[in-house]
Amino acid sequence: MKKHMQFTAIGLLAASVCACSDSEPVLTRHDWSDMEYFASQDADKQDIFYKPAVGFVGDPMPFFDPVDNDFKILYLQDYRPNQAYVYHPIWAVSTRDGASYQAMGELVPTGNAAEIDAAIGTGSTIYHQGTYYTFYTGHSANKANTGGINEAVLLCTSSDFKTWTKDRNLMITGEAEYDVNDFRDPFVYRADDGSFRMLVSTRRNGKGVLAEYSSDNLLDWKSEGVFMTMMWDRFYECPDLFKMGDWWYLVYSEQHNAIRRVQYFKGRTIDELRACTANDAGLWPDSHEGFLDSRGLYAGKTASDGTDRYIWGWCASRAGFNTTGYRDWAGNLVCHKLIQHSDGSLTLGEAPAVAKLFGEYSSIADFNLEGDTHKLLPRLGYVNRATFTVKTSGREDRFGISLARGNDSRKYYTLMVNPEGPDRRKINLEEEGPDGSGFMPDNDSYLFDTPADGVYNITLVTDNSVVALYINDVLCYTNRIYGIAMNPWSVNCYGGNIEVSDMNISK
Repeated sequence: MKKHMQFTAIGLLAASVCACSDSEPVLTRHDWSDMEYFASQDADKQDIFYKPAVGFVGDPMPFFDPVDNDFKILYLQDYRPNQAYVYHPIWAVSTRDGASYQAMGELVPTGNAAEIDAAIGTGSTIYHQGTYYTFYTGHSANKANTGGINEAVLLCTSSDFKTWTKDRNLMITGEAEYDVNDFRDPFVYRADDGSFRMLVSTRRNGKGVLAEYSSDNLLDWKSEGVFMTMMWDRFYECPDLFKMGDWWYLVYSEQHNAIRRVQYFKGRTIDELRACTANDAGLWPDSHEGFLDSRGLYAGKTASDGTDRYIWGWCASRAGFNTTGYRDWAGNLVCHKLIQHSDGSLTLGEAPAVAKLFGEYSSIADFNLEGDTHKLLPRLGYVNRATFTVKTSGREDRFGISLARGNDSRKYYTLMVNPEGPDRRKINLEEEGPDGSGFMPDNDSYLFDTPADGVYNITLVTDNSVVALYINDVLCYTNRIYGIAMNPWSVNCYGGNIEVSDMNISK
């Protein structure tokens, strides 16, 4: 281990009684040389997985700005508590790489309680002939003031991405064709024929559909009917349509409580993409129903700089800042990079710029674990990145990574790489220890293939309580686990034998 990366009792104890930066809570005295659990708190400022100083990030609307040559991530600002009826103005951050962000503040305020945009919902931005057009959802809880309409598509424009003007002459509703209560999340793109197209999440005769509209000038819109039906009783929020290489993709967030994840469909043509759900066909794009992450990431939408495409979603905070608490609406902004495989399927990986944020790495000597054993590892900091390799001796061998764990912990949280038969694996989140409740429902990943050689190349990034785990370019797992900062962690074996090698950690 490099000397300057070692934790020392003197150095950390000094940090606990001296003035800390604004981004870190003041620590109480603690004997950092032991391996006991420390009741830490999240820092106020989180940059890798961005959170505003006040409130939380809801529903990102990423857009690549061809003028500034950067990504602008518009989002719904969740103050928590929000005002009654009037909530979720559009705020924004900018980034060039998905790793470092610059706050831009409020761009589009809400209307008043009597207006259709008393509350604002998801939308999208497009740039055309010197003007930025942001289409967004207006939501009113008082339909008596809005002609019986609960939701509508609205427009605001800007010449500089700073000052925005609402266009009160444009309002698209679902009257006559669609559900006026669910008519939202407009996504606008340029079609191959040069026209502009808009997708809207709505319902027709009780069934979820994506409605399609066309325009030549972004101001006058014509209905083109149903673009795509939604499977069974599902409802696709935050639709995002794009072409990547030879494939068309629809990325969406499934609202149904039984799913509640970011998913995608693919097709070599638009018609082939639309056919994936026609008559509830269920033509899934891969072996795990198009899931891109766990339930820890929601409302994911993408943007590309012409070379790489990234997805931004939010990782929910949890009630009471407790890992077992229910998921709140909104949280931290999380970015992953899209990985396109030879068959057109997609997975998510680490944004390359995240790794570059970290400095010197300390190394942990290789070790083996056999039977029901674990190795407790040195305390993490507030923001951490660890890379290592785990090799299993058999296809049924089970291993895990425990966080927020001390040698005296009555309970802690384990990312269990669990065999689901000899050929498949998935991540389960388990509350382990004498007081642990075991398997935590609705926190597992999608299924992925067991590596033929038993080798798992793992990258683990933690920013306070937000966790992102990547395995072999085939699995991305995002979740919220409190108590990681300033605590030991471990790698565990549950029967069988595992070899852990090439472990490098940067704080």
